[in-house]
Amino acid sequence: MDAKSYLFLGLGVVLVLYVVTVVRGGMTMPNPWSIALGFVTAFLDTLGIGSFATTTTAFRFWNMVPVKLIPGTLNVGHTLSTIAQAFIYTKLVPVDSATLVLMIAAAVVGSWVGVGVVVRWPKRKIQIGMGIALLGAATIFLLQALNRIPGGGAATELTGVRLAIGLAGNFALGVLMMLGIGLYGPCMILVSLLGMNPTAAFPIMMGSCAFLMPVAVVRFVRSRTYEPKTSIGLAIGGLPGALVAAFLVTSMSIVYVRWLVIVVVTYTAVNMLLTAREPHA
Repeated sequence: MDAKSYLFLGLGVVLVLYVVTVVRGGMTMPNPWSIALGFVTAFLDTLGIGSFATTTTAFRFWNMVPVKLIPGTLNVGHTLSTIAQAFIYTKLVPVDSATLVLMIAAAVVGSWVGVGVVVRWPKRKIQIGMGIALLGAATIFLLQALNRIPGGGAATELTGVRLAIGLAGNFALGVLMMLGIGLYGPCMILVSLLGMNPTAAFPIMMGSCAFLMPVAVVRFVRSRTYEPKTSIGLAIGGLPGALVAAFLVTSMSIVYVRWLVIVVVTYTAVNMLLTAREPHA
């Protein structure tokens, strides 16, 4: 088997782990509103917008989930659609197998290292710094899209120095995930600046999260720090939402994908800066 085949096998393993964990935690009839919310947020997540921030906003607005149960509910509810995204994009988006596996592995290792390293880091300062940096990157991409400055890239693999930079970058993003800083927007910028096709970011970022989230789910289910009805509703609604959005992305021309990257990165940057303003960010 090639590297991508092993990746599919790994995704199958974490899918089984997730299903067994949720079933053992206890099945219950989901809330219809949570199913609808799961569809919308997974749809946006599959486009690269991310699902945690949008879902948390809905939870707070409608008082759907107690604050202390939100992290667990997000992970349990969105893992299934994330694994589906990883399967779809890995299958349909052309990316060199070795590059894909190594980039995902770098993010996973970074997240594990980050658990014991980033606890004392000033999260607010990191959010502000990354928010400003992402706004700058989005501006560069906007100028490139408008043909004001040269840019672009169509590579589907990284080699040599570019691969080393990519692995270091995704490792760092894996570390920052432990601070609650999303991987999607920064990963899009990383692979694009390294000369890859922006679409290549999708299997890399989806695959990274697909391997990280099921492990977190085990912890949340065992400690009962999640809301079962809402979680199951998010999972049920999220699966078709991910499938619909994935079809749109994989059928887009590269021009539209580049504009999508600009929107996603700008949204991520603004969200980081706004979150950094909160007293307990």
